[in-house]
Amino acid sequence: MSAEIERDQMEYDVVIVGGGPAGLSTAIRLKQLNSDLNVCVLEKGAAIGAHSLSGLVLEPGPLDALLPSWRDNKPEICVEATRDEFRLLTKNRALWMPTPPQMHNHGNFILSLGQLTPYMATQAEALGVDVFAGFAASQALFDDDGAVCGIQIGDMGIDKNGEAGPNFAPGPEIRAKTTIFAEGARGSVTKQLIAKFGLDAHCSPQTYGLGFKELWQLPEGRVEPGLISHTVGFPVDANTYAGSFLYHLNNNRVYVGYVVGLDYKDPRFKPFEAFQQFKNHPSVRPLLEGGEILTYGARTIAAGGFQSLPKTEMPGALLVGCAAGLVNLPKVKGVHQAIRSGMLAAEHLLETGGTAGYDARLRASAAGQELRKVRNFKPAFKKGLWVGLANGALETVTGGRTPWTFKNKADHTQLRHLDAYTSPDRKWAGDLALKPRDRTAAVYFAATTHDDAQPAHLKVRDTAICADQCAKEFGNPCENFCPAGVYEMVDDGAGGRKLQINASNCVHCKACDIKDPYAQITWTTPEGGSGPNYTNL
Repeated sequence: MSAEIERDQMEYDVVIVGGGPAGLSTAIRLKQLNSDLNVCVLEKGAAIGAHSLSGLVLEPGPLDALLPSWRDNKPEICVEATRDEFRLLTKNRALWMPTPPQMHNHGNFILSLGQLTPYMATQAEALGVDVFAGFAASQALFDDDGAVCGIQIGDMGIDKNGEAGPNFAPGPEIRAKTTIFAEGARGSVTKQLIAKFGLDAHCSPQTYGLGFKELWQLPEGRVEPGLISHTVGFPVDANTYAGSFLYHLNNNRVYVGYVVGLDYKDPRFKPFEAFQQFKNHPSVRPLLEGGEILTYGARTIAAGGFQSLPKTEMPGALLVGCAAGLVNLPKVKGVHQAIRSGMLAAEHLLETGGTAGYDARLRASAAGQELRKVRNFKPAFKKGLWVGLANGALETVTGGRTPWTFKNKADHTQLRHLDAYTSPDRKWAGDLALKPRDRTAAVYFAATTHDDAQPAHLKVRDTAICADQCAKEFGNPCENFCPAGVYEMVDDGAGGRKLQINASNCVHCKACDIKDPYAQITWTTPEGGSGPNYTNL
């Protein structure tokens, strides 16, 4: 249908897809270096910050370099780190352990990314950048030579049958000399471009974590502003990579978070329920009990590190930030890397006039070398918690100068068949007094909205596999790994089962696009402005 539609066109020197820290830092640096450039930032969320979700403990150096006066205009949630804790959880105890050097946070800040990005957007607009929220990129555009020459915005007003409804509005084409993809982890258009240009041909597959985060309001006197606490261990077994964070804020608030590696093998494992079990651990529950959850969100994190870094340049386009996979997992940080890469991309474009050479420059930069030093940290945990911790100590002592590089495997290949894996008795229900106790209730706190009249943005290639093969081999793990209850096997009315997709629940985490064992689920952008609202996360 789209080929027959006459579309409006807009022309820019640079178009940036994604209004997160990587995209906005690229735009700001471009205009700082050349105020005459015509630059546009496109954000699929209803507002800048609506889809921004991160831990976030900020290493401030790159932001200081980009916007030296940001400390004079701090976001409302911005607390200087004061103390670090690291603990190993057993079922009933919390054992204190030395804090790894990478997790020392002296001089860092706990912030809300949903508040930081709107501030960055105002700085970009003040420099003359066009910032458009509610515009979702659906696909890349290519010139006659095959180079990227911009993007097409998704159509609005499509009905459930894929036809133009009464409020149909065709998405315009945004054309540019250079396109920057800053979509974050597992970006939908970035995924298409990595496949088209073979950008991952010479690296390990990317691997991901699924992160949960909540903002809680607590009774007076419980919070220690600036305290940063991390844990490993319970509720997962030693063969599953996972960890938590508690970031103490001002005004009696705390961020509560949990991250699960999506390379887990157990087909019965439920990440959302593991998060609930963590919150109800004897060392955590007294902190939260009697408090009130304000906001919830979930998002995948590119965690493969240096060996999973794809080529970040292609004709006409660059990858920056989490779209490239620049998170430093041992530090539990990625925003400073996103800002670094955005600034570097801007400087490279203006110094060279093109995209060639950016990939080598990024790898040689502080951002690339920071990843290289910790390249073996996450893969070592595939051999278990204790091997991972021991390797982490070795990596720290040697400064990452070990002569080997562990390889990653694609997360969707790691699930074992039901009859080949003995799952531990996790007692998912247990004594879970804290709310929300179920996924549907959690979705409410994500403030997610989708027009039910639009087609489902979650595409399943062959649903017959779900009802038969997947049910027998894996027990329909989509019902387990999705944190929002999007996927549900229901009675088909004929004595069998069928897949029901509750697309309006989707919080845009993209775990389904990553973990489905048949790799047949594709996450696409819904209408611009749809999705969660993570303003304070």
